[in-house]
Amino acid sequence: MQDKVVVVVGATGGIGTALCQQLAPMGAKLVLAARNSDRLSALQQQLTAAGAPEVLSVPTDITDATQTTALIEKTTARFGAVDVLVNTAGAGILKQYNKLSAADFDAMLDLNLKGSFHTSQAAANVMREQRSGHICNLAGILGKHSMVMGTAYCASKFGVVGFTKCMAEELKRFGIKFTLFYFGGVDSPFWDTAGLKVDRSKMLRPTTAANAIVFAISQEPAAIPMEVNMQPESHLFF
Repeated sequence: MQDKVVVVVGATGGIGTALCQQLAPMGAKLVLAARNSDRLSALQQQLTAAGAPEVLSVPTDITDATQTTALIEKTTARFGAVDVLVNTAGAGILKQYNKLSAADFDAMLDLNLKGSFHTSQAAANVMREQRSGHICNLAGILGKHSMVMGTAYCASKFGVVGFTKCMAEELKRFGIKFTLFYFGGVDSPFWDTAGLKVDRSKMLRPTTAANAIVFAISQEPAAIPMEVNMQPESHLFF
């Protein structure tokens, strides 16, 4: 990963932070994107101290396509390329179907689905010109399996799987790789506001998820890990 330009969206979240902490001593040039500028600055300082050669933080609301375009423009202006994009940002509203409001549904689609597409589209435009790149989207296990109270969330994540596979078909001739990650429950801040009580002690650790992402993006150019499915032993979907 030495000198690879890696854009981590949702960098201040559980998986995003764990991923950045693993990539910093590997020599990656990191671009951190999240909404909270104070938390971004604190993470940037931490990663620089951990050995990251260069770190750029860009406060970004991925529900706004103009901001995701600006994120990638600032990345290329600083580093001249985008080698890897990892979309870890997301949130969950878990309610019974008849308790969901229109605003709840829109919030899931705007952040989880449209936000991931905006960043993927902006990065892919640069990667297409480079004729190389790797886009990683975290669909989660509810991007392929249904769950009670997951109506809006599953709709957004199933959508991520759909557009990722379509983009992969369109862009494979330009040397762009895509990987979908189907993580089961991960003990992260996601659950602070999801509206569902769960036993977080039995979930995957953010560092475990980050290990899997590092594995995928570290493969030789000819190797394409198309899907990574990892779940906690206590709660398996087959």
